[in-house]
Amino acid sequence: MNSRSKTSTVLVVLTLGFCFLACSFLLNLWGHPALRAPVPLVDLAFIEPSTARLSAADLIKAKADTSNFECYTCHDKKNPVKIKYDTNEMIILPTEHQDLKMGHGRHNRNNNCFNCHNEKNLESLQTRDGRELKIEESPQLCGSCHGPTFRDWEAGVHGRVSGYWNRAMGGFERKTCPSCHDPHSPKFPPRKPAPGPHALHTAVASSPAEQEHH
Repeated sequence: MNSRSKTSTVLVVLTLGFCFLACSFLLNLWGHPALRAPVPLVDLAFIEPSTARLSAADLIKAKADTSNFECYTCHDKKNPVKIKYDTNEMIILPTEHQDLKMGHGRHNRNNNCFNCHNEKNLESLQTRDGRELKIEESPQLCGSCHGPTFRDWEAGVHGRVSGYWNRAMGGFERKTCPSCHDPHSPKFPPRKPAPGPHALHTAVASSPAEQEHH
């Protein structure tokens, strides 16, 4: 066979091969690979770095508007606030404070504003032993009742801490209790747990021997 005949034969074979491949793709002889299940996106609530709420201490530290916390804009220092209760011993909130949800403690045992607020100075707090505290010092007030939780907070295992664990590398910031808990109703509503790790690649099916071993 001369070189021209060989060339013609190769071209015919290649042409037939490409035609076969083209028909195979058009007829989908080998099928399509299975589509991967889309990876579900994580709810932003699980990766949001900010705290659940913005406390008065946060506003004071940021030098933001704290006019809502200036009690004596409405109250008279010379006339102490009188707390009113209904027939079920439930506190009657005035219209100006209807936005508050009172739910601190079980069985309404903490149903008294002056368990935490200082009746002699509404813009400060008072502990069970009578110490007067600034609004920014609220963890000391919380700790007067919630000792174990307060000690966990001091150790950094409860609450939100940001910055450096190694103090030699830089500072850190420990958020106060009201940055997460509403002081008037501190219990968190139920939340769904964060999703577990999601494999981006399909797991390879193990052999029967491996399955039996596991």
